[in-house]
Amino acid sequence: MTGPDGRCAVLARALDEPLAGTAPQAARWVALEHRGAWPRDIAAHPDPSISGFAARASAAGWRPLLIRRPGRRACDGPTRVFLADTVPGASRTTLLTVAGPRELTRVPLPRAGTPLPGEPVRDPLLLVCTHGRRDRCCAVDGRALAVAVTAVGEPDVWECSHLGGHRFAPTALVLPTGYLYGRLDAATAIAARKAAALGEVEAGLSRGRSTWSAAGQVAELAVREATGLRDADALTLDPLARPGTVVVSGPAGRRWAVEVAERPGTGTRPASCGVAALPYVALHATAVHTLA
Repeated sequence: MTGPDGRCAVLARALDEPLAGTAPQAARWVALEHRGAWPRDIAAHPDPSISGFAARASAAGWRPLLIRRPGRRACDGPTRVFLADTVPGASRTTLLTVAGPRELTRVPLPRAGTPLPGEPVRDPLLLVCTHGRRDRCCAVDGRALAVAVTAVGEPDVWECSHLGGHRFAPTALVLPTGYLYGRLDAATAIAARKAAALGEVEAGLSRGRSTWSAAGQVAELAVREATGLRDADALTLDPLARPGTVVVSGPAGRRWAVEVAERPGTGTRPASCGVAALPYVALHATAVHTLA
């Protein structure tokens, strides 16, 4: 089975493949401004300054991204490096600048639990995946979204490299909350960024918070759906829950046990453009129990 135009995002949308639980897991992100061509894998970038930085970031527990302003606009001046921690209660973004890639060795990448260096960034960043060498859905849908959101004057919008989940294009990451979104249009993308500016989350098109595992993402979003909670930092997860159950803690001592299970999808779909369509399973919240 293939999509009407052969694109994976078209088919995944037709199958109504669930978004929840599909965000990559990363508590800390580092986004490096890079105006040149992006290879398929940034760890294999031909510039050793960039590939070395990506390798150093990954080894220190960071998820590296390349970013650029929509439309590949030329930009003189220093190279910007954004560092973001997505942990609830500690989520924040900071900015460092260097003269160019050769100075990336001077960018500190502290491990989890330690403060972020750099100047605090007050407004949320909207990073839209446009990594065409990974998948043409991101090239087509992602670039169109980034341009559309920028055209209406929305600030702090960037194109970014591979976020995963091309079949949910257009996809985006909001920092510092770490929520990823899929199947966005200009209105929903702007709503997601504006919600983050208020310390909130738009749960409807969210793929999950990258802070959590796939099961944790599903459970957290299920609690938000059941309660209407929008505060991005209101919910945390209990690491001691038994297999198949995620315990979610909220404000005023409230707690929920969420049963999470795999469920076969309907039909087949390709994980990316140009690969075979195969059966798939998706995580679902099968029950939400109030504990306190």
